[in-house]
Amino acid sequence: MIKIERIYNNPKGHDDGFRILVDRLWPRGLSKDKVRVDLWQKDIAPSNSLRKWFGHDEKKWNEFKQRYFKELDRKNELVDMILSKVKDESTSSTITLLYGTKEDRFNNAVALKEYLEEKAKEYHG
Repeated sequence: MIKIERIYNNPKGHDDGFRILVDRLWPRGLSKDKVRVDLWQKDIAPSNSLRKWFGHDEKKWNEFKQRYFKELDRKNELVDMILSKVKDESTSSTITLLYGTKEDRFNNAVALKEYLEEKAKEYHG
């Protein structure tokens, strides 16, 4: 199972399984020793140019996802690593994608979850 959560809402991450921060930038005001992040996967985040272009603008959401998915298509190794965590029994088969923005519907973690779930379906036939 893949969950998403704003890191500020639950910094200690109880019952979150394996927690992956999927932002390029570390969340402001949070020190690394005060939050539980199992992996900071900043390279899975959208490119700086795409992130700045999008700016969490709802009107650009569909195009943002298309462009981001194309970027993710070139990051097979990172995508496969996350998908392997979903299948890993030691992580309770749950991973939580963490993000920092206040925008909870139109952000890269939401798009990444959609992408990963689609890829997982492809792998399972």
